[in-house]
Amino acid sequence: MKKKVAFYTLGCKLNYAETEAIARRFEEALFSRVEFSHSADYYVINTCSVTEVANKKSRNIIRKALKKNTHAKVIVVGCYAQLKPQEIISIAGVSLVLGAHDKFNIIEKLQELEEGKLQSTVSSCEISNVSNFESSYSLNERTRSFLKVQDGCNYNCSYCTIPQARGTSRNATIASIVQQAHEIAQSGIQEIVLTGINIGDFGRTTGEQFLDLLKALDKVEPIKRYRISSIEPNLLTSDIIDFVAQSRAFMPHFHIPLQSGCDEVLRLMRRRYTTDFFAQKIREIKQKIPYAGIGIDVIVGTNGETDEYFQNTYSFLKSLPISYLHVFTYSERENTDALAITPRIPEHERQQRNLILHELSEELSAQFLQQNAGQIRPVLFEMKQKNGVFVGYSDNYIRVQSTASGIEKNMIVYSPITAP
Repeated sequence: MKKKVAFYTLGCKLNYAETEAIARRFEEALFSRVEFSHSADYYVINTCSVTEVANKKSRNIIRKALKKNTHAKVIVVGCYAQLKPQEIISIAGVSLVLGAHDKFNIIEKLQELEEGKLQSTVSSCEISNVSNFESSYSLNERTRSFLKVQDGCNYNCSYCTIPQARGTSRNATIASIVQQAHEIAQSGIQEIVLTGINIGDFGRTTGEQFLDLLKALDKVEPIKRYRISSIEPNLLTSDIIDFVAQSRAFMPHFHIPLQSGCDEVLRLMRRRYTTDFFAQKIREIKQKIPYAGIGIDVIVGTNGETDEYFQNTYSFLKSLPISYLHVFTYSERENTDALAITPRIPEHERQQRNLILHELSEELSAQFLQQNAGQIRPVLFEMKQKNGVFVGYSDNYIRVQSTASGIEKNMIVYSPITAP
């Protein structure tokens, strides 16, 4: 009888791509994949550590797996495993903690564990070992695939532990990524989301350019739609915007990390742009692609963000022609320079600022929807709800519902955008 393995992924789209790559290794080794809610012989948990809340969620999922089958082996990988391996292995019942270098060697490590040949149940969690690039893509969502094209980060933002967890910037070759896009197309998937830690920094290890990658993928005609998951504003060049504006398949949708709308806080964060530069970039997108959807990442409550600085951020965000916000509450991370910055914002104030920006995000989303009302846009329908309504996303990332006849999952249909 085949041994059963279940997977759970926390965190970013890159983690989802990597989980699927790990899962394919188990399938090649003739394991049977089951849902995480089922009893399994092995549980593989791909963790996140972007905040202390993420660490807590990771620990909770580990304990859930241990309760499902007390005899199962629980293997933990991901950023939390890289940063806090001893904290994880101290949880009674955890069998193996694999860092970034060894998580794709998971089958070999398990074999060593079961043969009693493994010298340590914590493997390759030193950041100096994080230098390899493993290609990954997901196929578990029939309408969309996350394709990893880059990993790591050479930036040194004062609040961030990602370089400690992911290592330096590195990438696959354009040729190998194009080949993977063809493989994804064979599964019938319509849309690929390009993922990475600092995706615009593509080319560090191959001497290639991100724009050339986009042009090569645009020629993979079986794929109807591409999205760029997130790109730093200083790496989003005019040439990239121009290309997306006339591209066959790259969607008019940008996701750009701002982090703060106050120049003083940006300096404390060691970000590589000013608010004036960021605003000009947004205006350029809107000038060249008026209907583009634009999402913005922002962090609230960072050390040094006074009430005045937060109000500057609020006013700046409100002035931008953007579509939505992803709001994160600052969490102190060990071994980061931000710990030395004052004042420290009380937790209740951080949460209040988060709520204020979530309300602003809803306002911005409503404005963008109203601006697009009445347009007919291509929508990739992804799921059918219990009430029979199909749900999908337009090219510029507006959520659309439809009861029109003839719609099926994974179908692109030109549909009207309606406002409430």
